[in-house]
Amino acid sequence: MELKKEQEQENEANEEEFENEEKSKDEDNVIFVGLKPFMNYVTALTMSLQNKKHKNVIVCARGKFVSKAVDIVEVAKRNLLKEDNIKVEKIEISSERLQNKEGKPIFVSSISIVLSKED
Repeated sequence: MELKKEQEQENEANEEEFENEEKSKDEDNVIFVGLKPFMNYVTALTMSLQNKKHKNVIVCARGKFVSKAVDIVEVAKRNLLKEDNIKVEKIEISSERLQNKEGKPIFVSSISIVLSKED
């Protein structure tokens, strides 16, 4: 019983650490893909690229949201930003080691897509 409580506390601490890490990375030009509706992300990406405040916009996702991130970038490029010269500068893929609820280590895939607007 005590072992389960310790594991739960450890998992909660890991989740809080991840949330804090994500918040510290939070910038205007970074879009983290998650549970929000698809078009919210497409709109955010489009507005970020049309606003000339940043040279680059980064779309990040992990786990089951990796494919959603790729779709967001493609829809924005092909449909909404086709007149602008949008270029994929870099795509980074990796995996992060986390612990599941049972305390076992798992690997979660992640992707970062860097887009830039050519003048």
